[in-house]
Amino acid sequence: MALRKGYKQLVDEANARIRTLTVDEAKAKLGQEGVLFVDVRDARELDVEGMIPGAYSAPRGMIEFWIDPESPYARKPLIEAKELVLYCALSWRSALAAASLADMGLDNVMHIDGGFDAWKTSGGEVVPRPQKKG
Repeated sequence: MALRKGYKQLVDEANARIRTLTVDEAKAKLGQEGVLFVDVRDARELDVEGMIPGAYSAPRGMIEFWIDPESPYARKPLIEAKELVLYCALSWRSALAAASLADMGLDNVMHIDGGFDAWKTSGGEVVPRPQKKG
């Protein structure tokens, strides 16, 4: 099977047109009013690795559906945030997700260079995934 574009090219193209934050820039945004950190990793990753405090879990496969107010799957916290800081493990999925949200017309989306791995390596705070009630 011959691909026209591989994942590396897709990620490079996404990074060329979206805003990328350093870990230090992201740390400065954590806790700011209207800023929502969005973890696009799979729930199993969150269970094993934890997440950034206060982050909202929106799996990569659902984020476009959850951000669209017209969608039956719309999630209010994503729609109401003034800025969205996306992250995944290494910043590949978050780059693709941020580019997709930019394609949808959002200009308040960015992601963390190096993702959650870079966050942890820098000493960024990590908390367990909140357990759903009920």
